[in-house]
Amino acid sequence: MRDQSTKTIKQLPLELPHDPATSRDDLLVAGPLAAAVELIDRWPDWPSPVVMLVGPAGSGKSHLARIWSEHADARAIVPRAGDASATEAETRAVLFEDADRTDFDDTQLFHVINSVRQHGSSLLMTARTWPGMWPVALADLRSRLKAATVVEIGEPDEELLSQVIVKLFADRQLQVEPKLVDYVVSRMERSMQAAQQIVDRVDFLALARGSRITRALVQEVLAEYNGQEDDGQGD
Repeated sequence: MRDQSTKTIKQLPLELPHDPATSRDDLLVAGPLAAAVELIDRWPDWPSPVVMLVGPAGSGKSHLARIWSEHADARAIVPRAGDASATEAETRAVLFEDADRTDFDDTQLFHVINSVRQHGSSLLMTARTWPGMWPVALADLRSRLKAATVVEIGEPDEELLSQVIVKLFADRQLQVEPKLVDYVVSRMERSMQAAQQIVDRVDFLALARGSRITRALVQEVLAEYNGQEDDGQGD
């Protein structure tokens, strides 16, 4: 007798990249980001030629850096011994992202900052930690970094997290009920990175199962995410 039992066939979603909207008009401006946005918008009228945005992963640093880079026609650099980054900084604005997590050359970064100061250009750096925590051996570079304008981006409040989650779903051409957004925000870690990971997982499971985004699905993802956090497996 033929087995009449049915088997659930899961759709395997393709890992297609979602292109986030990253223009100035798409930027969500709220308390934790306000000072950084104001400074980016003021360019080139900066209080110092070297500006640093400091904040946790997913806090909006890269979004702001892209906006500024396009507006200032900046060149992305990673200062390494013998490269042309200091020469680039003589004639145009330059951007150095993730400075505290990049193996840069102390002397070359010192030359870049000097070029910026001497030739009236600009340097924007992004990092997760303040420059005083970086393993910089060159005393002259430590002095230059202390003179930079540092703007710290704090953890998002609930209002900003709600806006971010709505935007992340909208980037995927998805709409979610406001009550569901509130449910997520009230039960998640207060960070941009957590919002990104949760939305990614919800979207993935909804596609895999061919289902709508429901409260039950969100509950499952939150339990999974919070369990990973409790086990110390989060980023």
